[in-house]
Amino acid sequence: MPAPVPSILHSHAWQVSIGRLLLLVAAAAGVGYVSGHLQPALIAALGLYALWSLYTLLRMQRWLLARTRLPPPSGMGVWSEVAEFVFRRHQASRQRQRRLVRLLRAYREAAAVLPDGVVVLSPMRQLVWFNEAAARLLGLDPRRHRGVILDRLLRNAQILAWLGAARAHDPLIDVPSPVLPELRMSLRLIPYAHDQWLLVVRDVSTLLRLEQVRRDFVANVSHELRTPLTVLHGYLDLIEADDDPELDGMVREMRKQSLRMTRIVEDLLTLSRLDHQRESGDETVSMAAMLAGLRRDAEALSQQQHEIRVEASSARDLRGSEKDLHSAFGNLVANAVRYTPPGGRIVLRWFDEGDGSCFAVQDSGHGIPAEHLPRISERFYRVSTSRSREKGGTGLGLSIVKHVLGLHQARLQIESEVGVGSTFSAHFPPERVQEHAAGTAP
Repeated sequence: MPAPVPSILHSHAWQVSIGRLLLLVAAAAGVGYVSGHLQPALIAALGLYALWSLYTLLRMQRWLLARTRLPPPSGMGVWSEVAEFVFRRHQASRQRQRRLVRLLRAYREAAAVLPDGVVVLSPMRQLVWFNEAAARLLGLDPRRHRGVILDRLLRNAQILAWLGAARAHDPLIDVPSPVLPELRMSLRLIPYAHDQWLLVVRDVSTLLRLEQVRRDFVANVSHELRTPLTVLHGYLDLIEADDDPELDGMVREMRKQSLRMTRIVEDLLTLSRLDHQRESGDETVSMAAMLAGLRRDAEALSQQQHEIRVEASSARDLRGSEKDLHSAFGNLVANAVRYTPPGGRIVLRWFDEGDGSCFAVQDSGHGIPAEHLPRISERFYRVSTSRSREKGGTGLGLSIVKHVLGLHQARLQIESEVGVGSTFSAHFPPERVQEHAAGTAP
């Protein structure tokens, strides 16, 4: 809380100045009264006081213009107090400035040694400041490129399009460095202050290499497991346990687990293929035929234990890979059947939403607790391990769905309420939908 400002009349300097003025006026009045020239004496006294005040202001002006850090001169009456106040304010301002400079220097030194590149951009995307890592990854020169618009220094069309969109919450991943193409970068824009941006550049070459090693390992192991599992499953089919009832339960369980392991291997191989796939197909996928096939699959898996309906209000088709889309939609339908109790309802919906379209699977199953929804599409993540294994799930279905939708520029949305049911929606952008061709069978 600021200290109260003292009253002018209670200020010592003002009291002294007023006292001097009154004393001077009284002396002049006495001299004028004795000499019989009262008015000229008072005018002369006030003139002398004005000259002294102008001289005092001249001294203060010289002190201010000198920009010296010395204390103000004394003997200026009330102006000494004003000068002292200005001097204290300047000292406090210099101290704050020193603290800010030290803080700024510390931040810049910390940012300079970060392993990630940091670039400060103006609202016009001019280079305000960047650290050594950014200079190395983007090929920037601090002596030539400060103030230059970043777009003029980069030649990557993907980066330029991403910068033009200014997607603060949509990072750009796996783009080559303009200096060393073998280096792979990830870029992120962070808005701050007034229309300014912070561009964070990270070298992800090592992470991508490790990810590729992991993918190759999973693909190789899955491929190698396929043959022994096929042989094992074949020999189990040859075992006849009718003569020994004690073996019947064990053989049945072995067949069940070998089939489950085979499904896991097939799903891993599918994920491995999707990981290496950069683009989806561009064939026309008839949604009428797709929905009819998904309904047959659901009825076969349900074995008449559920009410299954199809609601298609859209006449549009999709463009993409029919095989991959059928795999993704089939996983959503299979999950709905597996985790919906007998007597429940499953609805397959295909409808328009603006310029895009949406495929949704709605069930009246157990529902998913809210804390599991952010991780439900991770590989092998299970809400209930025992229930998933009992139903024959592999824990990879939603990962496959997410990968397939990503290749089709679509997104997966999950809405669920415990005890009510779940809705899994695949939202497709306008470039992935087309009007139903005339003359095509519905």
